Amino acid sequence: MPEAAHPHGTALTDEELRTLDAHWRAANYLAAGQIYLMANPLLTEPLRPEHIKPRLLGHWGTSPGLNLVYTHLNRVIKARDLDALCIWGPGHGGPSVLANSWLEGSYSETYPDVTRDGPGMATLFRQFSFPGGVPSHVAPEVPGSIHEGGELGYSLAHAYGAAFDHPDLLVACVIGDGEAETGPLAASWHSNKFLDPVHDGAVLPILHLNGYKIANPTVLSRLPESELDALLRGYGHEPIHVTGDDPLQVHRDMARALDDALDRIALLQRTAREEDVPERPHWPMIVLRTPKGWTGPAEVDGVPVEGTWRAHQVPLPGVRENPQHLRQLEAWLKSYRPQELFDADGHPRPEVLAQVPDGDRRLGATPYANGGLLVRDLPMPALEDFAVPVDKPGATLHEPTRVLGGFLEQIMEDTTARRDFRLVGPDETASNRLQAVFEASGKAWQARILPVDEHLDRHGRVLEILSEHLCQGWLEGYLLTGRHGLFSCYEAFVHIVDSMVNQHIKWLRTARELAWRAPVASLNYLLTSHVWRQDHNGFSHQDPGFVDHVLNKSPEVVRVYLPPDANTLLSVADHALRSRDYVNVIVAGKQPCFDWLSMDQARVHCARGAGIWDWAGTENGGEPDVVLACAGDVPTQEVLAAAQLLRRHLPQLAVRVVNVVDMTRLMPHEDHPHGMTDFEYDGLFTTDKPVIFAYHGYPWLIHRLAYRRTGHPHLHVRGYKESGTTTTPFDMVVRNDLDRYRLVMDVIDRVPGLAVRAAAVRQQMADARTRHHDWIRAHGTDLPEVAEWTWSS
Repeated sequence: MPEAAHPHGTALTDEELRTLDAHWRAANYLAAGQIYLMANPLLTEPLRPEHIKPRLLGHWGTSPGLNLVYTHLNRVIKARDLDALCIWGPGHGGPSVLANSWLEGSYSETYPDVTRDGPGMATLFRQFSFPGGVPSHVAPEVPGSIHEGGELGYSLAHAYGAAFDHPDLLVACVIGDGEAETGPLAASWHSNKFLDPVHDGAVLPILHLNGYKIANPTVLSRLPESELDALLRGYGHEPIHVTGDDPLQVHRDMARALDDALDRIALLQRTAREEDVPERPHWPMIVLRTPKGWTGPAEVDGVPVEGTWRAHQVPLPGVRENPQHLRQLEAWLKSYRPQELFDADGHPRPEVLAQVPDGDRRLGATPYANGGLLVRDLPMPALEDFAVPVDKPGATLHEPTRVLGGFLEQIMEDTTARRDFRLVGPDETASNRLQAVFEASGKAWQARILPVDEHLDRHGRVLEILSEHLCQGWLEGYLLTGRHGLFSCYEAFVHIVDSMVNQHIKWLRTARELAWRAPVASLNYLLTSHVWRQDHNGFSHQDPGFVDHVLNKSPEVVRVYLPPDANTLLSVADHALRSRDYVNVIVAGKQPCFDWLSMDQARVHCARGAGIWDWAGTENGGEPDVVLACAGDVPTQEVLAAAQLLRRHLPQLAVRVVNVVDMTRLMPHEDHPHGMTDFEYDGLFTTDKPVIFAYHGYPWLIHRLAYRRTGHPHLHVRGYKESGTTTTPFDMVVRNDLDRYRLVMDVIDRVPGLAVRAAAVRQQMADARTRHHDWIRAHGTDLPEVAEWTWSS
């Protein structure tokens, strides 16, 4: 593909060079000042120990490189009038992003008390990594950010997620060379095979090689340039290299590189959009090599610092106690010539701001980094159009996720023109029975397409790649820039993103406390192919613990739903997709499942979150002798089968059946907004009657949620206890003592007086488990009485 001409020029004028360098020096000064100073921000008097923070925190090593990128992005955004967003992969370089947003004015607009003058500079410095201030990392508090970056590996996935379906957006992404060693980042290079040059924006990766991590060299920085170049070209990029430590020359080279990259991007997009060229674009990227801790102290106490790992965090320690270090810090700060950069009142001088764009074009003011300003409500179809008919409980069976697939197809169809809904998953959309969505949109794919392939579409909005990390990162970037989506995954393998969802929950919790951040669409998980129906794949595919992980997190943000059938799944999904600022985890089966509730009943039950199924019990308006509780589709079926056995064998027993859809309802009201008051909980579960709880996951979670309740001593939970293998579906519940026969035995063991009166019934239940054991080993299938079971009251 021919290169574009360079209409914006390939060489800086002397004036451009002077103003760019002034801005960069100002940003470096402000970044260093935040790490060290709590007073005397303009160095109007000699530095004294009391001007220095008592605890020196922050990361200097990456900051000069980030400042260089910010400075040069300003120039091209202003010159080309671009909509742009930048993802700061080395998010621990918080001082630089704070410094630049303060310089451009977006920080003072967001926080009016941090004015763009001397007093405001003092506040900016003091608050950094200080009690009552702001974190040392790029964080939700920082204007222009959608990426925290404290945990490395996710920047490039977030960048692509932000670019999807934003055709006019440039997403620059600074990738640190330490971050580049992580697995998620290594996989993220393949995101360019999913970026549609017609409907999506552009991602410009900037691989920043400064040579070191905390204590060790970085792999990519030690590769010969030819080998690194070949690697990146193999990923499908056209690298542009910028290398050096002479500031003025690096400015010139960086300006040329950005102009070259943006001209190539413009040509690729124009060609795809006007000529419908089917070939996959080879997008440009920049490889930037500069010293770690560039422009900082060259040596400290006789050992090299600049260009080594020693510059990673605080290059001059003990400044308060060491007069020599104090003088060295003063000389370092004065090397930026702050009197040339700020006037006597601390305002940035005009030449410092000459290349800074205006208004929403500023990186700290772009609405794309505050996606709640852009998000629109999804067009939600009527649930009745997809609900399954339920004349009586348990008379029919459906695959819940297949039913949901029709609902999602309609949403995908209704968002065809506006393109703000995506379904992501690790190669499992059809496996998870959601393939109806392919009627509305194919799978995004820019690589080669063969005649035997199905549903691949260069303009598709279903994203499949066998990397849970990328699915999560893409969707986070998509949501945080103002769109909607759903992540479907096998339950056992969603754990791969445990750390990522943890970071997203922390981001949402902090963002909810910032009045200027508008609510974004929730991150919605559909976990299926779950533990109880992974009998064919075996032990490796059996792990329901993601719910435990999520429920450890901020209660303001997390929600967990276990719908027991197709209509309750529709109701829960409808609620989740309408919600804002949550992480919603929905666990539902894809195998045929009994239909228990009509759509109207499902709506009421899901709104309640937990409730009595009076048609399944035998309390008949009186006080129950025992409560059979359940959460999850398979546990619900086993509880209802147990209730049926009790009705048949112990008709005098008053049994209450309680189904829980919303797991957070079990928590105390003061611990979670959905939690029940003690009055509600006691009314539902009683204070003194045995409660046999059949739960989808690990049983101790239920105890943890309910341990403060009055009736907790009477609570007995059955669930998954790490007993799995390749076996029959019913054998899975038997192996974990969740089966109907064990539940009846639990009732007999725990209701006072039944141990003697119902001894024969208990023996029958134990014998049924023995028959099951022998039958499956002889026939390879479940007992007929189990396989052919249906509900009848």
